[in-house]
Amino acid sequence: MEDYAVARATRPGTVESLAHDLRALGLPEGATVVVHSSLSRLGWVAGGAQAVVLALLRVLGPDGTLVMPTHSRGLTEPSDWGNPPVPEEWWPIIRAETPAYDPRVTPTGYMGAIVECFRSFPGVRRSSHPTVSFAALGPLAERITAGHRLDDGLGEHSPLARLYDADAWVLLLGVGHGNNTSLHLAEYRADAPERYRRQGSPILVDGERQWVEYRELVNDTSLFVPLAKDFAEITGGERTGPVGAGTASLTRQRALVDFGGRWLSQRAAH
Repeated sequence: MEDYAVARATRPGTVESLAHDLRALGLPEGATVVVHSSLSRLGWVAGGAQAVVLALLRVLGPDGTLVMPTHSRGLTEPSDWGNPPVPEEWWPIIRAETPAYDPRVTPTGYMGAIVECFRSFPGVRRSSHPTVSFAALGPLAERITAGHRLDDGLGEHSPLARLYDADAWVLLLGVGHGNNTSLHLAEYRADAPERYRRQGSPILVDGERQWVEYRELVNDTSLFVPLAKDFAEITGGERTGPVGAGTASLTRQRALVDFGGRWLSQRAAH
């Protein structure tokens, strides 16, 4: 990935240059923003993931709140795994022996270097959900991460809904709307048939590790890209521009979720 990043860039990105690009894109000081990212697609950055986080914090300032999804999908029901699958005889061992989710130390999975760096920044709060947690830093961090319910990981009792309440922004750094977790909240709110599946994770219950089963909404991210394309074309509510050697987009989360709920409802009705 280092070679890929170098090949994309004409000059190294820095904290200052990235902050300049973010301001030019329209990210306001004092904003609440949920960020999805790919470090390599921003080109080569001096300081790597740490520099990107510092640039975001510099733009937001002390009154802003930075949020990132810190998902750990390795803490899920092993019989559902497909990339790669594991032998059936392993399943009981995984359920019995995988360490319980701990927001302080459980690593993220497939979320990228920027997220993995951010979760360990001083003062970051991380929500309690074992598979779809969110981390936040800033004045609204506690409000956004508190009360994350096990059986409502991306719905009304999740950080996504608290971001909606805060009229947050969504910033995509080098990634597309297929990575945009806020659209899962639109799925929950759409007037469409809900499909749930059994899920399981190791968590701490009264200080003791337990494998706990709960229900999880079955999501369909294949619709996110056409949904967001229609949002941008119909509402004009998406800003795009360069950040480093990559392309970024910025939208208001509330407008996107409201549009997405209607879009998905209309899709389900036909």
